[in-house]
Amino acid sequence: MITRRSWMLASAGVAAAAAAAQGGGKNVVIASGNGSRACTKAMELLQAGRDTLEAVIAGVNIIEEDPNDSSVGYGGLPNEEGVVELDACVMHGPTRRAGAVGALRGIKTPSRVARLVMERTDHIMLVGEGALRFAKAHGFQEENLLTDRARKAWLAWKESLRDKNRHNNWGPGLDAPPEERQAFLERFFPGADEATLAWAWEVIADPPTGTINCLALNARGEMSGVTTTSGLAWKIPGRVGDSPIIGAGLYVDQDVGAAGSTGRGEENIRVVGAHTVVENMRHGMSAREAVLDCLKRISRNYGDDLDRLALFDINFYALRKDGDFAAGSLWNVSRPYRGGKPRPRRFTYNDGTGTRTADCVFLYRRKI
Repeated sequence: MITRRSWMLASAGVAAAAAAAQGGGKNVVIASGNGSRACTKAMELLQAGRDTLEAVIAGVNIIEEDPNDSSVGYGGLPNEEGVVELDACVMHGPTRRAGAVGALRGIKTPSRVARLVMERTDHIMLVGEGALRFAKAHGFQEENLLTDRARKAWLAWKESLRDKNRHNNWGPGLDAPPEERQAFLERFFPGADEATLAWAWEVIADPPTGTINCLALNARGEMSGVTTTSGLAWKIPGRVGDSPIIGAGLYVDQDVGAAGSTGRGEENIRVVGAHTVVENMRHGMSAREAVLDCLKRISRNYGDDLDRLALFDINFYALRKDGDFAAGSLWNVSRPYRGGKPRPRRFTYNDGTGTRTADCVFLYRRKI
């Protein structure tokens, strides 16, 4: 028996599907908070008539190749053994194809390798040594991705594990005199400014998850997306999070929209977040509603226990084919690390009138 509520929901779904089928009629790019340069570059290519996947990959390549950005690619923070391992995936809406790489070492731009997996193999994902051999076979040069800055941060993290309650052979011996935090950091970054020392302490105290997600829609209604990361800092070697997993770190459905994620990948994998967000939009939800619903599923996995949820964060980005977009975070601000200050959760977007930042919608407000 059809109720008024079910009829309204069905009508909303039909309306959303109709709008999506027509396309937005404009170029739109959205990205995570670290994606300002990616948005600008991707929009330039869209306005020049280039393919949506080419646009978003070119955008994130800027960050992947930046040695001063520790969240992705060259300069990314390494695993617990001091080795940088990268993950990425791409999806091309018009052809409905996808490609991914995981635990890739020695190649600055994993997003480009992921595209090659999509275009030049019958597979979806290559990982580890096999992914590296594949990249080298296609002309990529193997390089050391560990910058001096990231190496020093890794060494500082290793030595920070020593305290009176936990033995660790890295760092001054037990007979060494006590050392204040400032002096400890200055041993690794002599002459560094306060911003560098603050960054070093932050990545030690609260290991970042890195990652950039970028989604694009062109005026013809074509969509693509990319997610790329150096993964969780100091991770166990071989750990792969959500970023290269189709349906978790990224999902694009040409008929409906696209979604991606940054933050704690393990939580995203458990709810297949990007796919869930797109399916929500398929059933008539706005981009805002779709990301909030997915965040509620993550909260449910912890029985909505705010004390446990406060230990991590996760963000979703959504772009509907009609041009509606939004980003959502579990919390309104970042988790304060020891001695640090929380920062508002934001994302970037470009609707053809310039790249801007905006606040994410959020599920919970932190008590600061």
